[in-house]
Amino acid sequence: MPVPDDAYAAIAAPESLTTPVGTFDFVDGVPTADSLDRLYDAADLITAVQVYLATMPGVSLAAMREGVRSVGVTDAQHVGITVPRANSASLYLTANTDTTYAHTFLDLASNGPTVIEAPPNSLCVVDDFWFRYITDMGVTGPDGGAGGKYLFLPPDFEGADPPGYHVFRSPTYTIWAVFRALDGVEGIKRVAVYPLAAEDPPETVFIDIADSPHSTVHPNDASFYDEIDAIVQEEPIDSLDPERRGLLAAIGIVKGHPFEPDERMRRILANAAPLAAGIARAIAFRPRDPEAYYYPGSSWKRIFVGGSHEFLRDGARLLEARTLFHFLATVVTPAMTSATPGVGSQYAYTAEDGAGAWLDGGRSYRLRLPAGVPATDFWSVTVYDCQTRSFLRTDDPYPSVSSLSGDVQANEDGSIDVHFSPTAPNAPTTNWIQTVPGKGWFVVLRLYGPLASWFDGAWRPGEIEAE
Repeated sequence: MPVPDDAYAAIAAPESLTTPVGTFDFVDGVPTADSLDRLYDAADLITAVQVYLATMPGVSLAAMREGVRSVGVTDAQHVGITVPRANSASLYLTANTDTTYAHTFLDLASNGPTVIEAPPNSLCVVDDFWFRYITDMGVTGPDGGAGGKYLFLPPDFEGADPPGYHVFRSPTYTIWAVFRALDGVEGIKRVAVYPLAAEDPPETVFIDIADSPHSTVHPNDASFYDEIDAIVQEEPIDSLDPERRGLLAAIGIVKGHPFEPDERMRRILANAAPLAAGIARAIAFRPRDPEAYYYPGSSWKRIFVGGSHEFLRDGARLLEARTLFHFLATVVTPAMTSATPGVGSQYAYTAEDGAGAWLDGGRSYRLRLPAGVPATDFWSVTVYDCQTRSFLRTDDPYPSVSSLSGDVQANEDGSIDVHFSPTAPNAPTTNWIQTVPGKGWFVVLRLYGPLASWFDGAWRPGEIEAE
């Protein structure tokens, strides 16, 4: 009995196949010579886009390291600090203007096992060089806020854990440590970082980087792939899973081998990076996962989608959730996904007004926060540039309104209006964030010590409305 025509049609190659990446011709199922080459170009383009999206977390941290190295944070005993707080002089993915940041990179390959002394009453996080969580230190860490000594062991460390420390084995030689002390700059300066083997531990040097312009944002051109190769060459081969190693190998990035793409591959990579970045922008600014949105019909979105700092749901990796987070933000910790009232922090963001239009730097808008903003510590509203995902650069180096300022004006009913416009509105300027004509922007609402009314939806922010 012959194969039915519909079954044959389902498996046969057409004579001509038109796709979003080109038109390809076949002769009785075999690609023509011209189509064969272009099909491989398409395959490499698709793989290079996948590589960008899958390895962006690592390249983000590589850009962070390069940025702070440029302003003097060149070894683990150098801790960059923003005094009194971060400002728009530099490019950092959605940093906040409300607290003092400090951070450094440990080099376990050069220094071996390394100690961090976390100060009391602090909030500190350590991530590996592929931006995966290792541990919290401080209030949400094993020391519970009492302060403690943490020891980080390199991937090739052999033997038992040395006693007297909270010990963690890192999958990568380079790890990132970020520090925040609830009692400010002096609290952060109680951090100490030194090699375990040092008989006389060197003094930790704090370098104020707040007003030293530098960029920590990764590239979106073909140099992105050179950054990936640098990470692959310096880190253990097992620090990435075989699937991602396979993607990298398919475009010529293999540990122990030079990355020397030919002219054809360079051309493909030059096209792939902006395409992948465009996809990341779509995912970040208007995600298609319904769970990304806090409320039906609202534009307010979650930065962590799925409730997992590992971007997992039912055992599956949420690839678009991972892309969303790492394109907009830094610092991976379970504390950011905690739904425990009064603990940690919560974030909501949007680049859209209440009608779903992109926010326009030349227009005037209002955001109403109903009375009783559910934050035991403080709340803030901060504006960012859609291009850089860093602070919007205006006449004010701190483009935010925060309850910490003490001069935010409330309405008679206790609600608070935050205004956005290029020129000062006919309203309290303490409630105003300047925008820039011709530039798109987005906003992040932060709640520190969020209350139950945030988690159960009893309190919710208004939409950003054009005035």
